[in-house]
Order: sequence, then C-alpha cells, then structure tokens
Amino acid sequence: MQPPDRKDSSISPRPASSRRGLRITGIAAVVIAVVIVAAGLLTRAAENSSLRDWTEAQAVPTVAVVMPVSGANSSSLELPGRIEAFARAPIYARVSGYLKSWQYDIGAHVKAGAQLGEVETPDLDQQLLQARADLASAQANEALAQSTAKRWQAMLGSDSVSKQEVDEKAGDFTVKQAMVKAAQANVDRIVAMKGFARIVAPFDGTVTARETDVGALINAGGGSTPELFVVSDTSKLRVYVNVPQSDVPNVTSGTGATISVPEHPKKTYPATFVSSSQSVNASSGTTLMQLSVDNTAGELMPGSYASVHLELAGPIESLSVPASAVIFDAKGLTVATVGADNRVTLKTVTIARDLGKLIEIGSGLAANDRVIASPPDGIGNGAEVRVASNAPNTGKTKE
Repeated sequence: MQPPDRKDSSISPRPASSRRGLRITGIAAVVIAVVIVAAGLLTRAAENSSLRDWTEAQAVPTVAVVMPVSGANSSSLELPGRIEAFARAPIYARVSGYLKSWQYDIGAHVKAGAQLGEVETPDLDQQLLQARADLASAQANEALAQSTAKRWQAMLGSDSVSKQEVDEKAGDFTVKQAMVKAAQANVDRIVAMKGFARIVAPFDGTVTARETDVGALINAGGGSTPELFVVSDTSKLRVYVNVPQSDVPNVTSGTGATISVPEHPKKTYPATFVSSSQSVNASSGTTLMQLSVDNTAGELMPGSYASVHLELAGPIESLSVPASAVIFDAKGLTVATVGADNRVTLKTVTIARDLGKLIEIGSGLAANDRVIASPPDGIGNGAEVRVASNAPNTGKTKE
C-alpha cells in the first residue's frame, strides 16, 4: 500500500507584492516610452515650425537701400570725342597709266602745288599726237576753203558763177572754220588731261597716306579706285563730340572746352566751340557738336580719340544713384525703391549722364526715395523686402 501524495515543501508560492512590483515596473516603462515618443514628436514639430519660419524669413530678400545724392553740377561734362583734320583731301588719278615717280612719303610737309608724283601716260600721249594731226588737217581744209570762197566771190562779179554756188563755197568755209575750232578744243582738252599726269598737293599740309608705288597701274577715276595720296591740313584740327540732349541748351558759343589725348596724359589743349548740328540723333539721343583746336606744335593727330571737357553754361540740378541700382530690361530703364511698408515700387527713369560708378538721373526719381542699391534678379512691383539695418549709403556727395 503506497503512502498518500504530499506537496514538496521546497516550492513556495510567489508573494503578491512581487507581482505588483512587476506591474508597476511595466507601467512605468510604458509611461517613459510614451513620454519619450511625445517629447520626440514635440521636438520634431518645434523644429519643423522653426524651419518653416526660417524658410519664410529667407524668402523675403534683404536689401541695402541708399538715398539719391542731390546737388547742382556746374563743373563740366566729360565726353569722348574724335579728332579730324581741318581739311582732308584724298587724291585720285585723273588719267590712266603707270606711276612714273613719287616725291613725298607719309609725314612729309608739302606746299600747295607741290608735285607728289607723276603718271606716265603712253595712251594719252598718242591721243595727243592724233589730236594735233587732226587739227593740222582741219587747218589745211580751212585754208583751202577760204581761198576757194574768195575766188568764187570774185567770179560772181563777172557772172561766171551763180550766186548759189558762191554761197555754197562760203558755207563750206564756215564749216571748215568750225572744224578747226573743234579740233583745237580737242587738243586743248587732251593737253589739260596731260597736265593731270602731275599729281600735286591742293593745299599746304601733311601727306598722311600714300597708297601707290613706282610702276603701279593707275586707273582714272575716284571712289571705286584706291586713292594715291591723302593730304591733310593739320595746323588746325576739328573735334567732334556727341552731347546728350539734356545738356545741349547749356553748351553755347561761349562754352569753354579743353581736350586731352592718351599719348599726352599730363597735357590739355584749349578748344573753341564752332558749331552744332542743331539736330538730335534718334539712335543715340545726342547732338553732334564741332570744336576747333590749334595744332601748330603738331602734337595732336587726326583720327585719334580725345577726352573732351566742356564747361557748362549754368548749374544743373540732378540726382545720382549707384550704377548697380539701375535695372535695364524689356520695360526700359527702372529703379527699384522701397516704400514705408517695405514693398518694392519700380520707377521708370531717364539717364542724364553716365559717370561710371554713379548714374545721374534725368527724371522719374524723387530725392526722398529709398533706392535699392543692388536689386535682386526678378524683383517686381509689390514684392516684400527686408531693409538691412547696417546698409551703407554708397552714393557720393557732389562737389
């Protein structure tokens, strides 16, 4: 008979307090996880909000503004000009042939009538011989017609010939006289043409070009054939300058002017106002004006560039802005200004003068406008901007 079963005394049941501790630990872990997840979500949302605010802030461009510099400019106009000879004569051949010789090269000073070269004209020489022979033949026919007319006139008194025959002989004599005059005129014409074989200077000046040499084929004519020589009067020079339309009323006959050239940077030359074209070039908006300058010393060269300094007749009120502030697009010339609400307004302007770093505005801008010194690309009317608090005024004060 087996003994009854009994429980193992070594295995004891888990206390209730231990089970409660495990539950509390699990709940705490869940709470901590929830808190961590919530904190992460809140941090992410805050970062997203901050990024959104930063992105929106960056979408509004920050610009530097300057105030237009105002003042009366009574100093001068600095404009580019070109120097031309007071008189310039390109010399072409009037007769055909071959260049026999030339006496003056470029840079030579010549007097009026000086022989620059000579053209050998064999064809013209033969034409002259033929013309003189035709003249001798016409003169012989004239002499014969004259004696015949006299004889027939004498025979008319004896009724040996009719009046009609006498008149015919007299008419023939008149025709022969006309033929002599025509032949003489042809000889004179060819002799005059032969005189053009000597190429002479038309006035006192300097040979500034020689485009031929000994033995070169010379074709008579001008324009379509190359010039043989160019003689220029450089003792006095003309200076041509294009003056902006807005400044034309201030340039008068009493306007003082000086010019300078790159080859003599430390020297200036006084010039005198001569004339104005009295018209505006539609493509450039300028008026062509002419000055004269003495060049007795020969330091200035025709065809060269000159910087023209014009003293204006009266002061000009103007506003200046940095060159970077001017916008040029399909709408024309505009300047971007900032209003009190930090909104952009594009104003159409006209340029009075381009001074390099500064632009003088002729119209369209007020002295109290806040001008964007360097407007961003694509900026338009109504765009919001942020004005930089430490933006320097890049305008210059006029003297």
